[in-house]
Amino acid sequence: MKLRGRVLDVLLVLAALVFIAPFLFTLIASFRTPADLARDPLGWPDALTLANYRASIGQIRYLSSALNTIVLTLASCVAVSVLGALASYPLGRFTARWTSVAYRLFAVGLTVPVFVVIGPLYLLMRDLHLLDNRLGLVIIYTALNLPVSVFFYTSFVRQIPVELEEAAAIDGCGPLRTFFTVVFPLLRPITGTLLTFVSLQVWNNLVIPLVFLQDPAKSTVMANAYSLADPHTLQPAQLFPAALLGALPLFLLFLIFQRQVIQGMTAGAVK
Repeated sequence: MKLRGRVLDVLLVLAALVFIAPFLFTLIASFRTPADLARDPLGWPDALTLANYRASIGQIRYLSSALNTIVLTLASCVAVSVLGALASYPLGRFTARWTSVAYRLFAVGLTVPVFVVIGPLYLLMRDLHLLDNRLGLVIIYTALNLPVSVFFYTSFVRQIPVELEEAAAIDGCGPLRTFFTVVFPLLRPITGTLLTFVSLQVWNNLVIPLVFLQDPAKSTVMANAYSLADPHTLQPAQLFPAALLGALPLFLLFLIFQRQVIQGMTAGAVK
């Protein structure tokens, strides 16, 4: 058993190195000069420089694009969590036939890739005069992530004791007040997991901003970083810092919400 445990430990360490190695290479390469990278891409740097980061911050409009992405992410997370929880509350409580049908329709939405609906969405946003508009992106992100929200919340709502809602009704609370004062606070663990998932989806999304936003001043950090990828010439000294700057807020987000993510994943495992 001891030998087996050591073998598993070695395999886990090797697997961790495989996952960490690309990140470490990108991190080190982002501080190397273009000439140093061209001479020996896989070698150890002769000198480190911050010039790549200064250039990338200006080229991708990092401060404004990061602010745009943060606003889009926060607005989408609020809309997805509130609307998803409101939709999941009756789906998790009522046992009528329509609730089962509605839940399955939301589940079908999980299987539809964004590329299938990108054309109809573009025409819809054009007719609503929401092209090149941040509100249009919030609506799209909310609609695309709502099936995931309903899937997360519905199974969690079913685990909440009905007696809590009955006690609130005796105290004079209506259904809406009962939801916001009793049910929704109990959904906090799964909400942390959901918000982390939605944040990753919105922040890393590249297709939606490229299609629905034409003004670089309104674009997201990932879309502006993608603009550095020239189809004819590849400049790693510009791409690597831009990629790391784009991923930095996500890394900080995970550090902040890692406890909520773990609680949400394990909630309900032990009754």
